[in-house]
Amino acid sequence: MGKTAGMAPDGPRAYGPYSHYNIANGFVFVSGMGPIDPVSGKPSLGSIADETRLTLQNVGAALRAAGTDYNHVVRCTVFLKDLADFAEMNKVYAEFFPADPPTRSTVGGDLLVGIKVEIDCIAVLPEE
Repeated sequence: MGKTAGMAPDGPRAYGPYSHYNIANGFVFVSGMGPIDPVSGKPSLGSIADETRLTLQNVGAALRAAGTDYNHVVRCTVFLKDLADFAEMNKVYAEFFPADPPTRSTVGGDLLVGIKVEIDCIAVLPEE
């Protein structure tokens, strides 16, 4: 079985040669998304809460374009520039995954273009 790559029409532009998502064997692999304004294509820097919200909205755009949604996410990785932002990020993250949240890892380190958070995920396609 092959793969299907795609870009979310309402997502931010890609900052390199990558797809927003790939579908393979019933799984959707979403690239790391950050707080990039989908209209301007520029980083929307602000509080960790604001950046996390926009980041997860961008993840949602990729999920929708691939034919799935937050309820079908099984795994996330959260990258934080500063692990001291964990609690505030976690509050916003919980808004998007209120029940049966996906498995997750959170790691710290430098991120591109001055952003505070980046999130990637793996989801499954809904059963038809």
